[in-house]
Amino acid sequence: MSILKSQISHQPHSLSHSSFFSMSSRKHSSLSPVPPASETETFKDKDAHVAATTTLVLLKPHFKYALYIFFFLSIWFLLLFFWFPSDKPSVSTPILQSSNIDVQNQWAEPEEKAPVEPARKAAAEKTGALVYVYELPAKFNVGLLKECDRLNVYTNMCPHVANGGLGRPVSGMGPNTTWFATHQFIAEMIFHARMENHPSRTRRPEKAELFYVPFYGGLHASSKFRESDLAARDALAVELAEYISRQRWWKRNHGADHFLALGRTAWDFMRTDGRTDFGANRLLRLPTVKNMSVLTVERHPWEGSNQYGIPYPSYFHPSTSDEMLTWQNRMRLQRRRHLFSFVGAPRTGVEKAAIRDKIIQQCSESTRCRLLKCGSGASQCHEPTQVLNVMTRSEFCLQAAGDSFTRRSTFDSILSGCIPVFFSPHTAYSQYSWFLPADYNTYSVFIGDENPRIEAELLKIPNDQIQKMRNRVIDLIPNLTYIHPNSSSSDFGFADAIDVALGTLTELVKSKLRRRGGGLTV
Repeated sequence: MSILKSQISHQPHSLSHSSFFSMSSRKHSSLSPVPPASETETFKDKDAHVAATTTLVLLKPHFKYALYIFFFLSIWFLLLFFWFPSDKPSVSTPILQSSNIDVQNQWAEPEEKAPVEPARKAAAEKTGALVYVYELPAKFNVGLLKECDRLNVYTNMCPHVANGGLGRPVSGMGPNTTWFATHQFIAEMIFHARMENHPSRTRRPEKAELFYVPFYGGLHASSKFRESDLAARDALAVELAEYISRQRWWKRNHGADHFLALGRTAWDFMRTDGRTDFGANRLLRLPTVKNMSVLTVERHPWEGSNQYGIPYPSYFHPSTSDEMLTWQNRMRLQRRRHLFSFVGAPRTGVEKAAIRDKIIQQCSESTRCRLLKCGSGASQCHEPTQVLNVMTRSEFCLQAAGDSFTRRSTFDSILSGCIPVFFSPHTAYSQYSWFLPADYNTYSVFIGDENPRIEAELLKIPNDQIQKMRNRVIDLIPNLTYIHPNSSSSDFGFADAIDVALGTLTELVKSKLRRRGGGLTV
């Protein structure tokens, strides 16, 4: 997108003060109405003043100075009229001043215009809460990064914890400060980095309405998945609970105004003794943590009364509103050659993922489907450019449950302007109510049959309805995006995922405290 701005450079003429004052300070040897011939000849030699001076000397002094003043004022008004810009607004209005201006993209046909629906929320409306960020001992967050190669039993996390959790920059997608190979389970680091620079942050806890506890619980949990000693696996979570419960500001409301943000699913923190052990710890079952609010990329659908779903981070982390609007417009104009697509791998032994086998089979047999089949180790599915290349060219993106109900692919799909197709309500509808419309038919398709005929179902949807759904999907992108932590979010013009979370959580905490009777107390 290019925004043309008409600019007029003004270079006002410099009035020759020396010539003007030389006229007013000239001394006359006589006040006689008729000067000597020699003086008249001297004035005639001055090319710029011949006629005017000959007349002026014939007049009385007060008439002469009146003419000087008239001459000066005339020049001044001419300068005002011709050189100073009009108060009328420019024809080329900056895009952020109006939400109804069409954004154009270099890919668009000259006569084609992309509709841009009103921006979501102005920066001032994002959240009115003041948030206090605890300065925890390093062992609870940044200290864990010293052994980044041991933070995950399946992969080396060192490249992924770079740039405040954004990961390594991705080339070929745009500015290196916008696109990153962001790991799907890194939201807690991004949240922390963003809160360090967030305009709602306060360093005066007595003024705060929310208290953020920046614990890298997901990174720690994934480093202990194979720890057989359950006490050792739970140790850091228990230490955190003990530490935070001793704080003065915790005692103010017994933690009701405190919250965590976790980059892994709730299942990784809700081990139940006596059941199958998948490597989880007991963080979310600790009484102290149960009294807090927990933001997580996947909440427990049945036991997560204090858990609230936040988006998985995708690859796009813009620093300006222009970058956001440019991408949205590009997705509106994108030509989509595939009716539907699937990016994923089969899952064995997982009941909720059984639908994947049927999806992969039907997609493989259809000429209207694009399949990007994932595997272990190095895979195209781990390359942002490969994933987005498929999704941005698809009308619908199939989102089947995997190891858990949710998947990052849902947010890659929305980022790509691809309408998500869900097969379980717990993949999105019961998870992200803070971020997604209550009427899921406006932005997604739900297929609940155990033996679906996917292509036939999608072909039933009229083209005009597809267009409306895609526009709605693209409108959701800002609220589901984690903007760059170094951006000036107060001037961003959109509410990103963290702004939405803080704003909604603030109202939730206020309501909770009112029900308890009396609000905040010290």
